[in-house]
Amino acid sequence: MLSNPLIFTFSAALLGLCVGSFLNVVIHRLPKMMERQWRAECAELAGQQAPPAARYNLVVPRSACPSCNRQITALENIPLVSYLVLRGKCAGCAAPIGSRYPAVETLTAALSAYVAWHFGFGIAAGGALLFTWTMIALTFIDLDTYYLPDGITLPLLWLGLLLNINGTFAPLSAAVIGAAAGYLSLWAVYWAFRWATGKEGMGYGDFKLLGAIGAWLGWPMLPLTLLLSSLVGAVIGIGLIVFAGRGRSVPIPFGPYLAVAGMIALLHGTALTRAYLGPL
Repeated sequence: MLSNPLIFTFSAALLGLCVGSFLNVVIHRLPKMMERQWRAECAELAGQQAPPAARYNLVVPRSACPSCNRQITALENIPLVSYLVLRGKCAGCAAPIGSRYPAVETLTAALSAYVAWHFGFGIAAGGALLFTWTMIALTFIDLDTYYLPDGITLPLLWLGLLLNINGTFAPLSAAVIGAAAGYLSLWAVYWAFRWATGKEGMGYGDFKLLGAIGAWLGWPMLPLTLLLSSLVGAVIGIGLIVFAGRGRSVPIPFGPYLAVAGMIALLHGTALTRAYLGPL
């Protein structure tokens, strides 16, 4: 893989397909797991006995068709290939399979291949792949539920600091400052907006996600990340209002825009900053 980047890129694409299949499980199940935990905690605080529930996590139960409850076999769970062979329908009841599943697998494979080609074989590529897969999971979870789970954002932050002990993506001092500045900058915006309007403009998960991005990329990339996320959010938000008839009062999750901006900063942040400000 060191001598032939194409082999590494192709291997990363195949791995991305498999990881994308797992990310579909994470995107679907993790919010449900969180809600189950919250209900159990609420019952405990109220002094009530939570009703017994079957095990439900990222592994158990096995994936099944939501229409006929038929368990999906291993041959029917091959990333992308099974969807194409089955023509997007359940093998048992012919109910349509959501296009989200192959879309996430394809997106994960494509981004994994690009990250592998961009960084080349090494620890930076391994870290960048983990960062990419996490951004994909957080994007779709936030789009579906408006959640940015602590179970993903907080480990992401600590992993970024650990990877930067040797300056993989940024000097450790810049990473530590980036983690703090990323969190506190959106925390300050949140409280200023709440003081001025009496409303909540964003969730605490957004603070933690930007803190994690700062831990990975260092504080110099935070202004670019915020600028890019605001531009992407403004364009998509205006488009949803004008072309999709989305009401202005309907909340739009900010996490996906932070994730997209974080990916751009990871891959091309230095080049974009130099193009705008000149040599650093």
